[in-house]
Amino acid sequence: MNSKKHIVIVEDEADLLANYQAALQQHGYQITAISSRQQAETFFQQQLPDLAILDIGLGDEPDAGFDLCRNLRQQSASLPILILTARDHEVDVVSGLRLGADDYLSKDISMPHLLARVAGLFRRSDLSDSSQQKQWQQGPLTVLTDNLQVQWNNHNVPLTVTEFWMVQSLARYPGQVKTRDQLMQDANIYVDEGTITSHVKRIRKKFIAIDAEFDCIETVHGMGYRWHP
Repeated sequence: MNSKKHIVIVEDEADLLANYQAALQQHGYQITAISSRQQAETFFQQQLPDLAILDIGLGDEPDAGFDLCRNLRQQSASLPILILTARDHEVDVVSGLRLGADDYLSKDISMPHLLARVAGLFRRSDLSDSSQQKQWQQGPLTVLTDNLQVQWNNHNVPLTVTEFWMVQSLARYPGQVKTRDQLMQDANIYVDEGTITSHVKRIRKKFIAIDAEFDCIETVHGMGYRWHP
């Protein structure tokens, strides 16, 4: 199954790029290794992979990865995107999520951890593909699990893959409090609590952009979040 998964890695440090490529190839993934923003832009204009791993700083452009992330998200709402960087400031995490990244990885991450994060993102898609119930509703919310889409009052909500699974986790059981750890488990991501909070803020904004009266995601202080009709 992995041999069919195509991953593009955009990283300008040759040794790191080679290490990531070797580790992922050993686990059966098809890898395209790219070392510059220009090469990446040309490639993505021609085709999209199954997953993209983007370094933030490329060459003399400290935020090139953010620009690539923004452009990729405009091309596809469901493409899994991982931001990979040596920078670990909270502003970088928030910026990456704001632009549509699904996850944020530090360059000092171990290879087993990287592989686990990549496998987790693909596992979400595989679960969706094998789901027998392709569509379900909760009031004005419609969840289409076959193509990872969410609609509110018949309008598509442009969620990322991570955001989709978080909404499904919350809305599937209205009134049930989901802790941040549970949301991470349901979305197959492994981040700090602040990153989960940033995801929830982004989700709310996307629903409110469609319906200014949207208020179905409630913060339960000290516990987590819940969906109420």
